[in-house]
Amino acid sequence: MADGRFFSTTKKGEVAEYKNDLHSLDRKSQKNAVKRVIAAMTVGKDVSSLFPDVVNCMQTEDMELKKLVYLYLINYAKTQPDLAIMAVNTFVKDTQDPNPLIRALAVRTMGCIRVDKITEYLCDPLQRCLKDEDPYVRKTAAVCVAKLYDISAEMVEDRGFLDVLRDMVGDANPMVVANAVAALAEIQASSSGPVFVIDGAVLTKLLRALNECSEWGQVFILDALAAYTPADSRDAEGIVERVAARLQHANGAVVLSAIKLILHAAKYIDDAGARAAIHKKLAPPLVTLLGAEPEIQYVALRNIDLIVQSVPGILSHEVKVFFCKYNDPIYVKTEKLEIMIKLADEKNIDQMLLELREYASEVDVDFVRKAVRAVGRCAISLEPAAERCVNVLLDLIQGRVSYVVQEAVVVLRDVFRRYPGRYERVIAPLCECLEALDEPEAKAAMVWIIGEYADRIDNADELLEQFLEGFPEESPGVQLALVTATVKLFLRKPSEKPQALIQLVLSYATQETDSPDLRDRAYIYWRLLSADPDAARDVVLAPRPVIEAAADGVDPALRAELLGELGSLASVLHRPAAAFTSAARLAVRRASQLGAGGVGVSRSTSTAADEAGGTAAGGSAGGSAAATPHVPTPPAPVPDLLGDLLDLGGADADAATPAPVQAPTTHAAAGAPDVLDLLGGLSVSNGAVFGADAGRAAPGAASHLPVLLAAEAGKGLVIRGGVEREAGGQLAYQLHLENAGAGVPLDGFMIQLNKNGWGLVPQSQTIPVPQLAPGASASARVPLVQNPASATPALTPALQVAIKVSQLGVLYLADAVPLAALLREDGRTSPEAFVGAWQALPDAAEQARTLPLVIHAVPAAQASLEAARLFVMAHKSVPGAEVLYVTGAAGLPSGQRAQLLLELRFVPGQRGVATVFKAQETSLAPAAFDAVAAALS
Repeated sequence: MADGRFFSTTKKGEVAEYKNDLHSLDRKSQKNAVKRVIAAMTVGKDVSSLFPDVVNCMQTEDMELKKLVYLYLINYAKTQPDLAIMAVNTFVKDTQDPNPLIRALAVRTMGCIRVDKITEYLCDPLQRCLKDEDPYVRKTAAVCVAKLYDISAEMVEDRGFLDVLRDMVGDANPMVVANAVAALAEIQASSSGPVFVIDGAVLTKLLRALNECSEWGQVFILDALAAYTPADSRDAEGIVERVAARLQHANGAVVLSAIKLILHAAKYIDDAGARAAIHKKLAPPLVTLLGAEPEIQYVALRNIDLIVQSVPGILSHEVKVFFCKYNDPIYVKTEKLEIMIKLADEKNIDQMLLELREYASEVDVDFVRKAVRAVGRCAISLEPAAERCVNVLLDLIQGRVSYVVQEAVVVLRDVFRRYPGRYERVIAPLCECLEALDEPEAKAAMVWIIGEYADRIDNADELLEQFLEGFPEESPGVQLALVTATVKLFLRKPSEKPQALIQLVLSYATQETDSPDLRDRAYIYWRLLSADPDAARDVVLAPRPVIEAAADGVDPALRAELLGELGSLASVLHRPAAAFTSAARLAVRRASQLGAGGVGVSRSTSTAADEAGGTAAGGSAGGSAAATPHVPTPPAPVPDLLGDLLDLGGADADAATPAPVQAPTTHAAAGAPDVLDLLGGLSVSNGAVFGADAGRAAPGAASHLPVLLAAEAGKGLVIRGGVEREAGGQLAYQLHLENAGAGVPLDGFMIQLNKNGWGLVPQSQTIPVPQLAPGASASARVPLVQNPASATPALTPALQVAIKVSQLGVLYLADAVPLAALLREDGRTSPEAFVGAWQALPDAAEQARTLPLVIHAVPAAQASLEAARLFVMAHKSVPGAEVLYVTGAAGLPSGQRAQLLLELRFVPGQRGVATVFKAQETSLAPAAFDAVAAALS
């Protein structure tokens, strides 16, 4: 049927023509008119004005016409909710039609029309269709329940649809069972309580239906069974035995879901031999997945990567399967290479090295680099094979291919750090390749090798001099390496030429560079060499810890989570689903699940204060007056070792007066030139660096933010940040980013927050900062909103943050949300409401702690508390103490507020504030104590 002609009309006034044809008595003309309307709607034209005319065409026996009208209704019902009610009677009538296809079509369409006014009319037809005699109608109605739950969860629960769905799990038709399981799983994902609990009886029903389901029905059932916890080892073995046949399925999704379930069940099998046998059965289906087209291969390889990390020996005899073919796309080759490295052992390393040597001669430069780096990773992780790996790297270096040599130099630097002093015979061939090095990373690696082995390289000073000729034009990473290597050379060979080199390098690095990192490091070395050369030797030449095998795999906690998501997008991206799923879809909560503070009977404030005071005294009598408050600990910043060496302290750097460098109290070792004479000719313009008032961190708006990710963990990017509440009440994530050592400009910054107690999500995932050149920094604010769909059940301050950088990939860091940022400006209540709420809460809602604070005057304390949005409701003097009754309100993700009630009892001028907390949300007590301590500190 050539329906393309309906998209080609260009006539004017066509809406009026559509209207006339829609009212035609000729069914063929009417159908063609509806098709033209659908075509116009598809290309973006607004034909919503025809809504009543199209709805009039619903009452027809023509299935094709009815489908077209239903398609139009789904698209425009939201914009025409009042007119959409016109179609309700026809929907209800169609759900009773003798034709099961029409009944199913009607209930499916009603579920797709997300209009509240229609929802209430959907319940009765849906109730009938769930118990329809035709399985096609029942399976369609099961999916409709999930759609209805997304619109009105309370209605679904009140009408008993969830119970009907649970009963449908035992339906005689496997299609119905599969759809019921899919609907229950979707509802469970958006519900805070248990919706679909699998017990022994349900397990038997699902396993029975598994063999007769369609392939996607099997995926739904297998995914649901992966959440079942076997009762014992025998139960787990029974599940594996029933599911094992799915491993031979032609659909890769079924195979991956079956593997996920088997891996889960195998954890509960006590017999190690039985577990090993089960794992061995998984190898053939995993290998079979690699025979599909490249896109499916990639998905399979990403999942295999996770499985290999979890069960290392599962594919140890199948390494040849992962050898790259000449026509494999680069994304498949890269994944195969990663898995090969993880499968490397003493038995297969020789054939792997032969294969990697072949890859190093391919035309794809990026893949060649990855192959060379793979050889080095095998050397680091597999000590018995290190000698063979180094020999392969030497052979590659002899080929004199520039990019191969440079990658080999970088790899050998790591080999030297893994096996110090073992492969010094490699140094001579490396030194012959200096002319081939033109990339910053390779140059920095070669400079490190020369500096580290300066005492064993006869012409080390000449080699470094070659690099120093272009010192001003080198990248920051190479310059830093040159400064360190020159100092090492001088300390290992304190002769005339190294003396001249170090004077040249430190002179440039302290006077002519714009890089603060380079300048600071040069000052550090200068101060060390000037003050105590022996100490400098101990610091600079100290033995470095041996590096361990590179942790290239997924974090164990994340891996365990991703194994439960095999076959999904999360397992392909190797990221938790919460890191990339949209936060726009709001979770549905019943009104009874929303927290609300109660208000009880009002009594006099003084009477309530006496009772509350007695409770506080009793609650805190057993505690120590010097108890340490519970303060949420942000990720610890890297210790500032340089500041300790230079005695950099607390004064402001801008106001500091340059202090002269003191004469050294110790002298150089015998035979070494006088270091003071060596550096005496250098002029220091910024002498404040060496004084007691030398600068701390660079002043700026971000100086108060804690370091969440140091340069070492952030691949050269330093991240400071924290959640704050701005003047207008807007929540924002304040960030300060510094490109401290990445070596390349950074851009494309994006942020994502994992599910957290407060449901915080960024309004936009883009971090508005410009490109950060090496050494540059920038601050940014990311507005936050509270979304119930991103909230965890527990109101904990923990906040997991993922920041993506185009050049560095995804960086994960941990933060804490201070309660002070969640406190609202409208948190004040009346004294009567305070008393009523305090009395209404049970004793179990009360917690006490003594804060190690000193309050000198009540007015000052009241001002400090109210500045932090903690409002003083009443002040009372009791014998020997002062009592403040304080309240505040924190905004919950659901839009409700958590009212906090606090009593502060103290003696002015004495240390110790006995604090009693009461609230419906008792988990907020530690954060409330922290907020009080921060406000009064």
